[in-house]
Amino acid sequence: MSYALPLPVPVLETARLILRQPRESDFPAMLAFNDSPRSAFVGGQADRRWIWRGLLANIGHWALRGYGFYSVETRAGDFVGRVGVIRHDGWDEPELAWHLFDGFEGKGYATEAALAARADYHARITRQPPISYIDPANHRSTALARRLGAVPECEAMFHGAAITVWRHPAPEVRQ
Repeated sequence: MSYALPLPVPVLETARLILRQPRESDFPAMLAFNDSPRSAFVGGQADRRWIWRGLLANIGHWALRGYGFYSVETRAGDFVGRVGVIRHDGWDEPELAWHLFDGFEGKGYATEAALAARADYHARITRQPPISYIDPANHRSTALARRLGAVPECEAMFHGAAITVWRHPAPEVRQ
């Protein structure tokens, strides 16, 4: 059974993707991501209960802030990852973040989803450009940030790790 959240989580559609609200049915894929080496740049493997809490925190983030991680599916229904803008307690600014599940990288899904999520954030929340916290060793995320037009702004410590803060471009002003 899939329960619809009583929150105004927009559904975004791109040429190949649907960005939708998080669901309990996303949990098994989130667990698989957590148990894989792909989780290394988002805190590494954690106990099952923390992944469950992460799903619930994402729902709460939408309720509290009006934005958060979208669950990203192909139009065929494959759950490929999570992309969105988040700002947890103690963070300096909202972060545009992403992670794709195993087997879905290298297809342009992250770029397509991140552009849609960022545009929605600018349209509904603020025109202020978000940042992305990226471990310098995460070459795929660094390349994605560049494709999105972000530029390195500074080096910082984030949760005990050295990271680069990338600044995304402000939205274009329409006349």
